[in-house]
Amino acid sequence: MSELTVWHNGTVWINKDDRSDAIAARDGHVVAHGSEAVTMIAEATTVIDLNGRTLAPGFGDGHAHPVFGGIETLFADVRGHDTLDDLLASVKKWADENPDAEWVRGEGYDPSLAPRGEFDARWLDAIVPDRPVVLRAMDYHTAWVNTRALEIAGITKDTPQPSDGDITLREDGTPMGTLREWGAWGMIYEKLPELDREQRIAAVAAASKAYGIGGVTWAQDAWVEPDTLDTWLEGAKAGALTFRANLAWLAEPAGRWRRTFLTFPALKERVDNECPELLTAHTIKFFADGILEGGTAAVLEAYCDCPTSHGIPNWTRDELIEAVSECVAMGFQPHIHAIGDAGVRDALDAFENAIKVHGTANNPVMAHCQLVDPDDLDRYRELGVIANFEPLWAQLENEQTVLTIPRLGQERADRQYPIATLLRGGAKVSFGSDWPVTSQIPMKGIGIAITRQTDHGVPADGWVPSEKITLDEALDAYTRGVAVQAGEEMLWGDLGIGKRADAVLFDSDIHSLPAFDVRRICVVGTWLGGVRVFG
Repeated sequence: MSELTVWHNGTVWINKDDRSDAIAARDGHVVAHGSEAVTMIAEATTVIDLNGRTLAPGFGDGHAHPVFGGIETLFADVRGHDTLDDLLASVKKWADENPDAEWVRGEGYDPSLAPRGEFDARWLDAIVPDRPVVLRAMDYHTAWVNTRALEIAGITKDTPQPSDGDITLREDGTPMGTLREWGAWGMIYEKLPELDREQRIAAVAAASKAYGIGGVTWAQDAWVEPDTLDTWLEGAKAGALTFRANLAWLAEPAGRWRRTFLTFPALKERVDNECPELLTAHTIKFFADGILEGGTAAVLEAYCDCPTSHGIPNWTRDELIEAVSECVAMGFQPHIHAIGDAGVRDALDAFENAIKVHGTANNPVMAHCQLVDPDDLDRYRELGVIANFEPLWAQLENEQTVLTIPRLGQERADRQYPIATLLRGGAKVSFGSDWPVTSQIPMKGIGIAITRQTDHGVPADGWVPSEKITLDEALDAYTRGVAVQAGEEMLWGDLGIGKRADAVLFDSDIHSLPAFDVRRICVVGTWLGGVRVFG
């Protein structure tokens, strides 16, 4: 039986150039706008009265880790604590309530709660002395572990420093308990027990619920390994998945990529065969560098607080260029995490080489683009690189004031997140959340993008006010911009005729609010292909 839904009596934000007061969708696709849609009310299966509120295209999240976000809900609640004591109390509470858990885990603690983001294993030993504890910081590039976890992983004062990570040491040369980047904390995570089937399905269900609340109908999972794929597929087959996603296979540096690249075509085929309705898998993810707040992002000039350090590039420039070229030759889309200006330049060089060799870089994406050297700004437009920003980060919160700015110095700090510069310079821009690093709610990020202010209104004129963008530009980056990134702009990204009826309903007319209040807008309905999945 044909399903016809009509939304009317409000504002339909079709795209940044077009609006209407009504819309109709039949069998999951938009078929009419305005008065033509209103005439269909009599035959509609479902009628939604917008009551003056705004209906918009469902959001796309151009860079996130939805499975990680779902997994967070399974373990200790370490996110959002304002003091170290509160954080430790929450870990102890979970450990006491789960005495049979082999490991005590938690994801998302605030790294600014300790000087330089360095946490001591002995603080965890005091509350859980008999079991291994591993907590991952909200940046997902740093882990904090207790002594038992270090022992299980075999990390001692004699362990060589990994080339793609850092084992923070005490003054006496013993491991402190803070591990930065995969090369270091991977030694711990390799020892963790695998999730069981029920946990994997629960993780996907939790991710779907979180995205429904935010109005997200498509997401780029920017870090997928074979066990993550099992979680996606089991969750989808169990009916727990209520948004669409593209999966990006993790490329590992130091020559390891050559072996794993051989497995990606078969993994992609598995996705295409087992869940083509909701999942695709045509992207490969590279980490060019780390993060600025941890001092691991690759920078052209040394860090102010460590004049001998230029960060930790995860790849040599030559190997990144070679691996990206092979990615493109295989028909995959390259998606590169690049945060420091040296990491950004290496990524741009890799894309430029792929274009020279293959005539294309397969719709290349650079995620984060936090610090870009002025000489590299025009290269985004010239090379057709999609700049994927996480707009929620463009504010002066603790990670900036306590960790990043002291490391960069003021001149470089004031060049962070050049969203408006790239957008108005003709570059392609998409938005994402990097959830669960930070909130999955797009309207929170949009609220920051248009004000560059914290929730406390700081600074009054916005941080680097020249980089503020308009509400319509921000909505476009979170909808059509992500569809362009996905290579699916003919299918979704706006509510034009023939597009998928992926839609989000807000609790108000979003264009009637002061800019500062936009971040407080709530989603009251989310539809995937015309089917309501939230609200």
